Amino acid sequence: PSPGSLPPSTETLAWPHLSTCPSPLQTRRDSEQNLTENFDEKLFELPSEILPKDGVTPPASTVPVTTDYPGEYSFQLRFQKSGTAKSVTSTYSEQLNKLYCQLAKTSPIEVLVSKEPPQGAVLRATAVYKKTEHVADVVRRCPHHQNEDPAEHRSHLIRVEGNQRAQYFEDLHTKRQSVTVPYEPPQLGSEITTILLSFMCNSSCMGGMNRRPILTILTLETPEGLVLGRRCFEVRICACPGRDRKTEEDNKQKKENNVKEVKKRKSAPPAPDTTSTKKSKGTSSAEEEEKEVFVLHVRGRERYEWLKKINDGLELLDKDSKSKPKLSVKQEVPVPSTGKRLMHRGERSDSD
Repeated sequence: PSPGSLPPSTETLAWPHLSTCPSPLQTRRDSEQNLTENFDEKLFELPSEILPKDGVTPPASTVPVTTDYPGEYSFQLRFQKSGTAKSVTSTYSEQLNKLYCQLAKTSPIEVLVSKEPPQGAVLRATAVYKKTEHVADVVRRCPHHQNEDPAEHRSHLIRVEGNQRAQYFEDLHTKRQSVTVPYEPPQLGSEITTILLSFMCNSSCMGGMNRRPILTILTLETPEGLVLGRRCFEVRICACPGRDRKTEEDNKQKKENNVKEVKKRKSAPPAPDTTSTKKSKGTSSAEEEEKEVFVLHVRGRERYEWLKKINDGLELLDKDSKSKPKLSVKQEVPVPSTGKRLMHRGERSDSD
């Protein structure tokens, strides 16, 4: 029978591909619709914990620069004068450019600029190791102090006190930690802005700094992270800042004095050796001259034996000359004016 004579249901079963196979245009439309429905618009967005807060980007340099850079704003730091008393909790040495402070004690630092920085500028504090062999290591608190601290940023060594807008960062690549605080212009009648820093670990802590000297880098930056000024100073966190400051300043002074004395000695001409002239003047007699002893360094055993024989012979001659009596000068015997004439050996008398 022909296909047209079959019932509709039978025709559909006989040629299923004619009714179920979609057209290419329909297939393309369906795929585009699926992509549109399943596309995640947040696919290329960074997670919130990676994005910098308030637009401030943490430093990304592998080895931070530790040279001072005042910049066009004449960025400077000043420290309060505290002296070297044992009771001080923080003191700064201008001679050493070094801050001495106690653990978790506030150290005020005064910031000066010649003109107002851009809107949104921040101050960033970063700690790095001073010596070249340790500069690649990240400065962190020791495990003991970290475990005792309930704060979220417990691993950070430097902490800003008295400012709720302080933010703590850790670079994703270098793992270096820093803390920022917005720059505040000086109050009316003042030219300085003061920030309060605390150092949350001792310099001698095992597992942390472990007696390795550190530097604190304080930078003035734009909201985009552009450095406008930089200042660096060394920090020692200890139990008695006044005592340690006085000790290190005295040691440096002694070292400088010793270096100056050595330079003077090297520059001055050597003093003439007057020992030989004094001896020659004072020892005019031959006996004193003979008592002088000289050391002669001889190379070679055979040569030494020859010279030793010569010396032994001279010593023997000296002993012989001293043992023999001195020869007296022969004098003519005077002839007596009266009496018998003296006879010589071999002569005969007149009576013979």
